[in-house]
Amino acid sequence: METADVLITKEGGLLSIVFNREAKKNAITAAMYQAMAHALHRAESDTEVRAILFLGSQQVFSAGNDLDDFLKHPPAGADSPVVQFLQRISQAGKPLVAGVCGNAVGIGVTLLLHCDLVYAADNASFAMPFTQLGLCPEAASSLLLPQLAGYQRAAEKLLLGEPFPADEALRMGLVGKILPLAELESHARRQAAKLIALPASSIRVTKQLMKQQLKAAVEQRIFDEIGHFGAMLKSPEAKEAMTAFFEKRKADFSRFA
Repeated sequence: METADVLITKEGGLLSIVFNREAKKNAITAAMYQAMAHALHRAESDTEVRAILFLGSQQVFSAGNDLDDFLKHPPAGADSPVVQFLQRISQAGKPLVAGVCGNAVGIGVTLLLHCDLVYAADNASFAMPFTQLGLCPEAASSLLLPQLAGYQRAAEKLLLGEPFPADEALRMGLVGKILPLAELESHARRQAAKLIALPASSIRVTKQLMKQQLKAAVEQRIFDEIGHFGAMLKSPEAKEAMTAFFEKRKADFSRFA
């Protein structure tokens, strides 16, 4: 499945996955998840692909799930597009690089936890507002973010869901370097080119060794989170949050225990 909302190209050993839906803040639909999952699946057996790069636009990386589309296509087991995508990024044997400009929200942040090299522009901002939507974290972020940033910092980001700037993401270890906006994409591509020039087997084994300790736990946590996420989508709290979002008002959770 292909869609113009995400541009997927292969050139010089690099598979580029670029969110291309800026009018909708690069919010991700089921069709986009499916296209990315297929591309990542093909890349694993494609010897021409040596690295994979995620990019958005200069003003927004991704606003996360397209809520309207997501309600129409909720996660429903291992075959759902979002779960396929999460499995592919978490199990990718080839190096994943990300360049983040502007807002990164929800899955726009949590997918970064599966990337090997992450760079942010100086205009980048991050948020994981799952609880604000009556939901829970996804992409194994409830496991990986505390591992990366420590429990207290992770709890602040996941429980409150408030935005935080690029310099805080750097201190947390979520990104490796902050660059001027005009330099971000070229830097990410140069770093990907360095990976491509190195022995593929060395890159593959090194990544495998670094990831193997948490591999089974990450896979299990993805399914644990999705189970809760799917159930919570039907909850009164989520309904209030979604209604408030579409009505552009503040949600009122005071009547829910």
